[in-house]
Amino acid sequence: MAGLDHAGHRLSDAEQAYASWIRKHEKLRKAESARRRRLLERDDFGERKFAVDVWFQAVGHFENLHPEYEVLDYRDGSRFVDFAYIRPPYRTCIEVDGFEPHQTSRKQFNDDRFRQNQLVLDDWIVLRFSYDDIRDRPRQCQQTIQQLLGKYYGNKRYGSDHLGLSMREREIVRWAKRQGINRSFSPKEAEALLEVSHYTARQSLRRLLHAGLLEQAGGNQRISRYRLTSKAAQLHL
Repeated sequence: MAGLDHAGHRLSDAEQAYASWIRKHEKLRKAESARRRRLLERDDFGERKFAVDVWFQAVGHFENLHPEYEVLDYRDGSRFVDFAYIRPPYRTCIEVDGFEPHQTSRKQFNDDRFRQNQLVLDDWIVLRFSYDDIRDRPRQCQQTIQQLLGKYYGNKRYGSDHLGLSMREREIVRWAKRQGINRSFSPKEAEALLEVSHYTARQSLRRLLHAGLLEQAGGNQRISRYRLTSKAAQLHL
């Protein structure tokens, strides 16, 4: 039943919004992909508490916030951050840290700090919250989020950006950037990526075309292939 958890307890508005938001991201991530497995298999306790008790209370929605966000590292591999708030022209990484020294080796500790330095050098804003602060001082954490958004985005509505891209459209651009800026792709590839109907995929591609983020790379009367534009290449998604 909608609005109830597995035990039959009524969910708050924040908890319902969180559950819906996670489901949307699960659907957007290709089946059997590392990104989808990471989202499904993560320890969700601390992250859920941050999202429900801090982020949602401070912002009111989850637009432009991404759970278990994949970023490329300096060795051409990939890593995941707990949350990424992607709203041009800035990118913010948010990590939730539990106090569990017995589970962290020196190597893991050093690697974590090195990863943070790399994010900063790649122009990411980095925020870290301890689980204790999220649990015991949620209002203080909410104020930090509000200060961040106020500093970088002023009085504009927190969840919008100048392009107004949907989650599906952002996913197409992110995926295409990973494939290579000069590589073209077909509507069928976009359809498989999003796991949606051909019509829905075409709608998203058409919006990206009108926004100047895609260009025609094949076909005459009907576009058979698309390619990212230089404008899309400069976006931080």
